[in-house]
Amino acid sequence: MTLSNLPPLVTVFGGSGFVGRHVVRALARRGYRIRVAVRRPDLAGFLQPLGNVGQISFVQANLRYRASVDAAVQGADHVVNCVGILFESGRNGFDAVQDFGARAVAEAARSVGATLTHISAIGADAKSDSVYAATKGRAEAAVQSILPDAIILRPSIVFGPEDGFFNKFAAMARIAPVLPLVGGGKTKFQPVYVGDVAEVVARAVDGTITRGKTYELGGQDVATFKQCLEMMLEIVGRKRPLVTLPFGIASLIGSIASAVPLITPPLTSDQVKLLKKDNVVSAAAKAEGRTLEGLGIQPVTMASILPTYLVQYRVHGQYTGSGKAA
Repeated sequence: MTLSNLPPLVTVFGGSGFVGRHVVRALARRGYRIRVAVRRPDLAGFLQPLGNVGQISFVQANLRYRASVDAAVQGADHVVNCVGILFESGRNGFDAVQDFGARAVAEAARSVGATLTHISAIGADAKSDSVYAATKGRAEAAVQSILPDAIILRPSIVFGPEDGFFNKFAAMARIAPVLPLVGGGKTKFQPVYVGDVAEVVARAVDGTITRGKTYELGGQDVATFKQCLEMMLEIVGRKRPLVTLPFGIASLIGSIASAVPLITPPLTSDQVKLLKKDNVVSAAAKAEGRTLEGLGIQPVTMASILPTYLVQYRVHGQYTGSGKAA
């Protein structure tokens, strides 16, 4: 096969992360050559079996260092940015990763003439009092300015085997006598399956969806924070009281937890701010067909997927019977 006959090359920033690894799988199945750009290529080798021999390669890249970003996109036909953080750690702050980093990726993609698919989040808003949401909003504006034909994807909370939402609370239910309901658990989510998000990314790379638009990705079910925890507890077979934690107290706890070095905070004050607003697909996106259903994708339900990986949190794992909950 000559160089000109090689399949298109896609550089995937953050390809070893939760969403990124599913994006890599979806692209590999379509036959693309994939270059996974991550800070630690030595820890991303688990992705290689997702493709054929030589189909998936790795390159070191840090969004805080522009030269590494430029090097990662050399020769690429398409670029996908899956990088995002839920809390700040050291030099990896929201501004550096989600704002400056997104700009760097967009500028690098433009410099080589590659298309760009940028993964953002529902709730992205440059005017938000949440730093997470504000940097996501500024990143979207920058991407649209640099590459007007870029595709921006805004998922609600994403669920799947390695997710950081249901897994976190299921693990907490193993040891905690109660589970906290920040703000009474009234925040609405529209959880979307990670495989559905990856499918939209793959279609964006294929060129089968309209470029230059922002798509909002939500699942079939709209559920409150409380309902999500109740579903999780039923699946894992554990009984835990759900205790309301007022926003003010939750914010204080989040600030204290974030100040403890070398640990992953279970909650941050910035996340508390996010919980003050619903995280669901907008009416405008529905009306304009900028949703999964609008793209002809039937969203996978939580009920069909959550039991397949939350089974590990049952008292006796997959062998738990139908007896009383713990």
